[in-house]
Amino acid sequence: MFTGIVEGTGAVRDRTETDDGLRLRIGVDGFDDLHHGQSISVSGVCLTVEEYGESSDAGDDDSDGGDWFEVFLASETVAKTYLGEVREGDAVNVERAMPADGRFDGHVVQGHVDTVAEVTGIERVGEDWRFTFEIPEGHGDYLVDKGSVTLDGISLTVAEKRDGEFDVAIIPTTYDLTTLSEKSVGDPVHLEVDVIAKYVENMLDGYV
Repeated sequence: MFTGIVEGTGAVRDRTETDDGLRLRIGVDGFDDLHHGQSISVSGVCLTVEEYGESSDAGDDDSDGGDWFEVFLASETVAKTYLGEVREGDAVNVERAMPADGRFDGHVVQGHVDTVAEVTGIERVGEDWRFTFEIPEGHGDYLVDKGSVTLDGISLTVAEKRDGEFDVAIIPTTYDLTTLSEKSVGDPVHLEVDVIAKYVENMLDGYV
């Protein structure tokens, strides 16, 4: 489980397409507790660390420095997310799974992306930013004003919902520490709705 409080960004260092999917090597700084089998959120997609190390490791010809980890994306994950389109040098948001004794600062984020949405507007408002996103078909009922939503792994609050789109307010810290600063109108984002809304829908199914 994640909280949507992105720890920082990593850079795609290598991508290898296979018959079964896609393998990505991602460079990060300060992630000194990586281990095999660890769950990790990459721009909101829950993946598993297969390998990890430092660029100074023997036999590693990576000259970028810093730590790195590798993850594998199965064909279904490639099909349902935009990670299959990332290239070397692209930035991704990274968050390690929440420890049992950790502080819960965001909301419950599973890393199970529901769909890919599109940025439809970006506006500077004082020191903050206001981002507008489309509401993909079939997902509008899960979004409510002042409710939680996860975009590219970032826990955010719906500032306003309208017909076919919704806004979120982005503070400078979030803008600077995540990939939102690199987004433009027309770019894709991974959208995960609040899982609590799904449970409520499931419990009420058949009663309304």
